[in-house]
Amino acid sequence: MPSTIICVLVILGSLACAAPGQAQTPQPGKNDYRDVKNWLCRPNGQDACAIDLTTTIVAGDGKLTREAWKGNTNAPVDCFYVYPTVSRDTTPNSDMSAGPEERMIVASQLARFASQCRVYAPMYRQITLAGLRSGLLTRPGGTPERAMAYNDVRDAWNYYLEHDNRGRGFVLIGHSQGSFMLTDLIRDEIDGKASQSRLVSAMLLGTNLPVPKGKDVGGALQHVPLCHAASETGCVITYASFRSSVPPPEGTLFGRVSGEGMMAACTNPAALHGGSAPIHAYLKTAGNPFTLAATPIAWVTPPASIDTPFVSVPGLLTAQCVSNEHGSYLEVTVHGNPADPRADDIVGDVMTNGQPTPSWGLHLIDVNLTIGNLVDLVRDQTKSHLTKKGR
Repeated sequence: MPSTIICVLVILGSLACAAPGQAQTPQPGKNDYRDVKNWLCRPNGQDACAIDLTTTIVAGDGKLTREAWKGNTNAPVDCFYVYPTVSRDTTPNSDMSAGPEERMIVASQLARFASQCRVYAPMYRQITLAGLRSGLLTRPGGTPERAMAYNDVRDAWNYYLEHDNRGRGFVLIGHSQGSFMLTDLIRDEIDGKASQSRLVSAMLLGTNLPVPKGKDVGGALQHVPLCHAASETGCVITYASFRSSVPPPEGTLFGRVSGEGMMAACTNPAALHGGSAPIHAYLKTAGNPFTLAATPIAWVTPPASIDTPFVSVPGLLTAQCVSNEHGSYLEVTVHGNPADPRADDIVGDVMTNGQPTPSWGLHLIDVNLTIGNLVDLVRDQTKSHLTKKGR
């Protein structure tokens, strides 16, 4: 199966395919997070995460089976999620209206965690694709536009802490721009502060998190280390993914950081202790999480109808963290077998003129590649967190 993406332009996890919507310039000031309309997902309120997550398991021999899914309304911990750049608004910052792109991304990146935690996903006036093109997210010294996005995330977080948390453990989950926001939030509001005792883990995906070479802490964060076992809590899981056959090039967007003696952190959710392991991916049946319209994918030959929104492909993918002259990143190997009826490749590359763009890697599916492993880690880390709290 060819690895193609139709009509996608991605900047730090953003897309633009259809004609951009007409958006009013967002106004400064605070959002009212008492209003459920300012949340994509939250318990007993507006919930874009209450969706069908039934999955078709595509075995190597071509056999198709269905996997049911069920949320846990009594989950003992919370997950607070900040989504990547998906807004196609024409202004530098997005408005607060949830469109199909916001709903689509929480369906792929967050909803599955609801089997292990109560999920919270605030809307925020994120930097849009147009804003990213202008460098408003990564400009040295910051910008008013980035400050607006971050202040929304911080306000939503503080509202959640005051009104919803009630002393519960929490998991932070972000991708791309969302990971940028959460890294700043951890630094400002959690790292070395009282609330750190409630941090089950932070999953900062599709980003470059600086750490000193050979160390687990001391770069972007001073007291929150990297995770090395599922029994550890209060730690970070982070990576940027690349194909083993297309490593990061010189000048890559992901896998490298600046600073003497620093490196981009990488922790493999399938093997936090190190080494290579099979990864438990949940991939969209058609396209990738950032496409509003997708070309159907032939997951088996001869083609068979798959009516579930997601597929799982056991045995097809393995991953390991590597650190070499290309950078430090999650190296993903696809074990396609032309002799069996299952598809031999996956969709997830950013494409330019029909070819993968090496510096982006598999950024589009950073989360989907290991989301099964990440959900299992929330389960295991929650058990450890509750044991430490004597519950």
